[in-house]
Amino acid sequence: MAKITCMDYGFECPYEVEGEVEHVIEQYQKHSTDEHGIEYSPEALTQVILRQQG
Repeated sequence: MAKITCMDYGFECPYEVEGEVEHVIEQYQKHSTDEHGIEYSPEALTQVILRQQG
């Protein structure tokens, strides 16, 4: 199970997504592009997830 929040990237935004890694990456990419105008690569988001899991 993976989880990413906008706060992980320093945004004052309550958005968070949790689930399977592929789902989390896909949903966070859509949110960050639509709401914040920033595109993150799947590799960058995977690194965030891996760091959180230790």
